[in-house]
Amino acid sequence: MTTVVNPVEPLLRTERIPHIWCPGCGIGTTVNCFARAISESPDIDLDKLVVVSGIGCTGRVAGYLKLDSFHTTHGRPIPFATGLKLANPELKVVVYSGDGDLIAIGGNHFIHAARRNIDLTVICVNNFNYAMTGGQVGPTTPTTAVGTTAPYGVYERPFNLPYLAASCGAVYVARWTAYHVRQVAKSMKEALHKKGFTFIEIISPCPTLYERRNRLGDGLTRMRFYKDNSVIDHDADLRSLDIGFEGKIICGRFVNIERPSLIEAMDTRLSDKLGPKYQPIGNGT
Repeated sequence: MTTVVNPVEPLLRTERIPHIWCPGCGIGTTVNCFARAISESPDIDLDKLVVVSGIGCTGRVAGYLKLDSFHTTHGRPIPFATGLKLANPELKVVVYSGDGDLIAIGGNHFIHAARRNIDLTVICVNNFNYAMTGGQVGPTTPTTAVGTTAPYGVYERPFNLPYLAASCGAVYVARWTAYHVRQVAKSMKEALHKKGFTFIEIISPCPTLYERRNRLGDGLTRMRFYKDNSVIDHDADLRSLDIGFEGKIICGRFVNIERPSLIEAMDTRLSDKLGPKYQPIGNGT
């Protein structure tokens, strides 16, 4: 009898399954996409691939991947990842966390990492709220949506994450939903193979808190919503990518440019100034 093995299983810590995520949550779907992106990239050395996460539902991703991983303090995965990359430039470093962790408490680190063009791939699962701590509103919660800290609706304008990332200097920016599994996996492969600060936003349902409180249905209902209300436009004006409450979601790969990464810029400048006595960081020594 032939045993069929799921192609992503070798990349998962199966002894930790079942996972903690709620039924209908899209985080597990994104993990499957990530595992497929890695399995379809034989040129990526798994011994040099590191996943760093912060605190929150998405922050638990690092613990389920059979890779070197760091589960760091709230809002600080990017500084940890930056230290890893600068200490060993040969590493491929991925930051995998949620909108609250990366953009709220970690927002300062996000914008400066993009500005410096540090060679990191940042995957942000955006479920529009702080899901692990009770459904409080965050910096991406759409205006008029309800949360535990906004029972009468949100009145603050949320961040447009692709526009934020691009305006700060990211060289690769994409947005998809948990419905767009093939596109998510493809974007992850592209981002992993590009040098510099790369960013992928994945819109994901949180049926236990955000959807329930806003009476939006279960996880399957949200998949139908994403299918019917997503528009793929790779050439969209980044300023038009705001997500309104139950509005259209513009998806695509919006930015794919080249510019020197932090280490490349550092090596070039110091080599010019110091000459042969400077030992470049980027050679992995």
